[in-house]
Amino acid sequence: MNVQAWIARHAQTFVGSLGRVVQHPVAALMTMAVIAVALALPLLLNVLLQNSRAATADWNQAFDISVYLDKKPGGARAQALAKQLRSRPDVAAVRVITADEALAQFRSTSGFGTALDALRDNPLPDTVVVTPTLPASNPRGTQILKNAIVAMPDVQTAQIDSQWVERLTAILAILRRVIWLTAALLGAGVVLVVGNTIRLDILNRRAEIEVMKLVGATDGFARRPFLYSGVWYGLGGGILAVLLVAAAVASLAKPVEQLAGLYGSPLRLSGLGLRWDVAVMGVSIGLGWLGSWLAATRHIRAIVPR
Repeated sequence: MNVQAWIARHAQTFVGSLGRVVQHPVAALMTMAVIAVALALPLLLNVLLQNSRAATADWNQAFDISVYLDKKPGGARAQALAKQLRSRPDVAAVRVITADEALAQFRSTSGFGTALDALRDNPLPDTVVVTPTLPASNPRGTQILKNAIVAMPDVQTAQIDSQWVERLTAILAILRRVIWLTAALLGAGVVLVVGNTIRLDILNRRAEIEVMKLVGATDGFARRPFLYSGVWYGLGGGILAVLLVAAAVASLAKPVEQLAGLYGSPLRLSGLGLRWDVAVMGVSIGLGWLGSWLAATRHIRAIVPR
């Protein structure tokens, strides 16, 4: 077969299938709307999850290690320890808080200034706050760093308060898996919806298909326009899904920004982005084609000309 003629035939069928879809605008829009809702739900959940991860991108500060030195006199030990820690490849930053600075901060924030004046000696130790690098900001990496710090001279104890971060990480991992499962189930629903729509279209055009088979048309030839109809349903549903997610993000952007501002965070809710938009429409087209192929293959094969 001539390639140019093959392309022209497919192009003609492609445009013709669009015309058949447009002939029934209400039914077509309802099918596309169902596809859009099914795709928009996991997409919106994914947007919220991605923004949550972006809001906590600096989690390595949550794995800070507070190193308390012993009560021996001499503040130079803290600076020497800080210099030694800065040379480690798994340390991103080191901050020294002297005993006098800690006492002054406690005096200004606790409200016990008069009681603290009665103390003869400063009960607080010199403290070194160690922030690990991002690759080391995990339970195993911070534990290795903590063990190395505890073994250093003049160190009394080291403390990590990262349990809440580990719990939040586990929760986000579960949510990510739930989103994938939801997307898979709703994707199967899209295939079934498109398949049912194509099945009804085939039943309405049964006589036409019988005539085509009587004059020698193959099942593949008769199936072709229905496959392109599934592509149009998928494309329309994908576009509507992207618009629904964009509208939801726009409506939530202001409240999220206000909430983030109460916590001193500059977080701004971001949408899918161009890559995700293209990917969503590609997946939607694929699901529409799959649903139409399953339905058309089965029902056209069952049609036998009388």
